[in-house]
Amino acid sequence: MLSRLAPMTEDQLNWDLLSSLCEVSSPSGREDRVRDIVRPVLEETCDRVDTDPLGGLSGVRDRGDAPKLMLAAHLDEIGLMVTNVDDAGFVRFVPLGGWDARTLVSQRVMVHGREDLPGVVGMPPVHLTSAADRNRAPKLDDLVIDLGLPGDEAKELVRPGDVVTRTRELIRMGHLVTGKSLDDRVGLYVMLQALRATSGGESSLFATATAQEEVGLRGARVAAGGIDPDVAIAIDTCPAGDGPDEVRGGTTRLGAGTAIRVMDASAIGSPALVDHFEKLAKERDIPYQFHVANRGGTDTQSLQLSGTGAIAGCVSIPSRYVHSSVEVCHPADIDASVRLVAAAIETAHELIA
Repeated sequence: MLSRLAPMTEDQLNWDLLSSLCEVSSPSGREDRVRDIVRPVLEETCDRVDTDPLGGLSGVRDRGDAPKLMLAAHLDEIGLMVTNVDDAGFVRFVPLGGWDARTLVSQRVMVHGREDLPGVVGMPPVHLTSAADRNRAPKLDDLVIDLGLPGDEAKELVRPGDVVTRTRELIRMGHLVTGKSLDDRVGLYVMLQALRATSGGESSLFATATAQEEVGLRGARVAAGGIDPDVAIAIDTCPAGDGPDEVRGGTTRLGAGTAIRVMDASAIGSPALVDHFEKLAKERDIPYQFHVANRGGTDTQSLQLSGTGAIAGCVSIPSRYVHSSVEVCHPADIDASVRLVAAAIETAHELIA
């Protein structure tokens, strides 16, 4: 597949911003570390920064009685929460967000207890397991985290309710980038870069970094309830259809442009906004494609159903291997998404006229 992709150029990415967003540990309900990265950029690009009770941030450009445009990209990543530490020092947990247990096996993690503790999710060696065990997909209940500590020491440092995250550096891989938490730190990146790209627009803008998306679109619901937007745009990843199993993949391809999300299991994008996205992409020579699926979901649902309802849709960045430690995106798609969101900031008021 890589032979079909356009080469990555150095100037397409603000590498320092994207890598800092992706590598920081901030699972659902514990978004403080990534929030500390996002806040200064919102302060730099907006008139003020508001907060909500769940920990979301909204950079506001107030235009008085103008129509309200809300952008939403979520702060949180999938993670784990500790349930107990057994007498041998092994940590047991429940998921925060949607996990496939296969992606957690043999991974390094960080347990955020009284201090940050590195751990591994190990499995018995192949020569000590039966053929039946080797041929059975693991379940999360089968897995434990090994901290390399005796039970009494582990119990002093870790308690029920502590959270666990993946540890992974963001790297360049061929023409692509790969790491953990591109879902949805790449969406945050797109929103922040779009704010830097334009100060225009006749709408009052609320650029919101939402909390707890991975556990039920919760932060967007709270934030949108307070903002009551007229137009709302979620920014998130979508499964690409050009991975190893194209039949079950999405309808998008890496390197083919930003994805206008038409439908998923949580929402049908407002036709007027879908059409507006396409019009902008054509006028501004932004590569684009459409994402249509009956699975998955984004903050769009909470935005669309807020108050008396909003014209809502989603700009998506195609990604392979979503909800794993090796999520993959193409820089050209990220750049196209920045350009489309910036164009939407400048023109969203046209949808209300």
